[in-house]
Amino acid sequence: MTHDMLRLSFHITSEQQGQYLLFPFTMPAGVEKVEIAYHYTRYAEEANDTGRAAYKTRKETNIIDLGLIAPDGSQAGASGSDKRDIFISERSATPGYHPTILSPGEWRILAGAYKVAAGGVDVEYEITFTYKHRRWLRGDLHTHTIASDGVLTAEELGRHAAAHGLDFLAITDHNQPVARAALPHIPNLTLIPGVEWTHYLGHANFLGVDRPYDGPFAANTPDEIAARFHSARERGALISINHPFEECCEFRIDRDSIPFDLLEVWNGPFREANFRSLGLWHSLLAAGQKIPICGGSDYHRDTPFLFLGGPTTAVYAHSRGASDILAALRAGHAYITYAPNGPWLHLHSGEAMMGDSLPWSPGAQVRVHAGGLLQGDVVRLVSATSADVVAQMPADGEVQLALPIPAPGFARVEVLRQFLPGIPPLPAILSNPIYFD
Repeated sequence: MTHDMLRLSFHITSEQQGQYLLFPFTMPAGVEKVEIAYHYTRYAEEANDTGRAAYKTRKETNIIDLGLIAPDGSQAGASGSDKRDIFISERSATPGYHPTILSPGEWRILAGAYKVAAGGVDVEYEITFTYKHRRWLRGDLHTHTIASDGVLTAEELGRHAAAHGLDFLAITDHNQPVARAALPHIPNLTLIPGVEWTHYLGHANFLGVDRPYDGPFAANTPDEIAARFHSARERGALISINHPFEECCEFRIDRDSIPFDLLEVWNGPFREANFRSLGLWHSLLAAGQKIPICGGSDYHRDTPFLFLGGPTTAVYAHSRGASDILAALRAGHAYITYAPNGPWLHLHSGEAMMGDSLPWSPGAQVRVHAGGLLQGDVVRLVSATSADVVAQMPADGEVQLALPIPAPGFARVEVLRQFLPGIPPLPAILSNPIYFD
């Protein structure tokens, strides 16, 4: 991680006592966390020796409060004189401060001159910027709580996810949006607000916004349905079409009439409906569309075949903040693995990775690096016209491959595994493609 520190010094006069002062500083671009510490002489000490006894007394002469104002003028937090250092990131913050996206621009320290000595007081601020860096994060994008038909509260679900080793979790109750402020704080877990818009004609997740649409979820006409999707898009939601071929809730809304970002091709245990979703996605890719995929457990409760993070979506994000996770999903910088501890994958062509596009040229190739594989696992490279087995693991471990791309189109990777004797191999990994234009 890269850090920068900014030091600021200000003199507050006794005439400014009782005022609130604003000290500006510039937040650079790409900051994941900001920490502010401040120092000043709060007490005056005096020594007195009477001959019979030596005394040292301390008198409070200065009290300077701390707060922070965001570029849009909103209060990012305030802590009075109780805390000498605070931090803020999108995912978490010191109590009294709000987790928030650290937008570049002019932020302002709010200094409350509650008490100032006759000669004034010097206040020093140390501002530390921790910059974003890309990292792999694993999470579940489709879960339910007792707010709809799940059995766990949001906090219980979050702690369950953290215990499973997940880095992020989207809460997507049926037709029950959850506000970001209502989500519990779970150490080392990013909770993403969402809702599974649930209709007789299909289900879709709206992720990352507190209120994707005004009014109720109900819609009776194609125009009313489209209005819900367009509202969610306008408010910045990431939209996924969920389990499009699930028998009880097949997606029968005209996809051309609505905006969406992702196709959920892997919902819960891999089964016939998921194979059909995978086939739909492949046909769209072969037709030239660039649609990223995602997976989610559709978790309601533990069963022998359903568990949190089954499957897990692995995302290459700039930070642990929800906005960066969703941006990476939107860009296709992700793959799906069957469990939180499932196998991993890197897929590159030069500097391009999954979800990226680059011009095709003769000699183009992709590099595959997969790990956490078991003996017998099959690695396939899939394009619009072929699905070639490029490796079969002779033993547990990793594999690295450099594979040619003979024509424009796309290239994606599947890892297939025989999970139980007598059952045909099923996906252990599905990747987003690299596109060769």
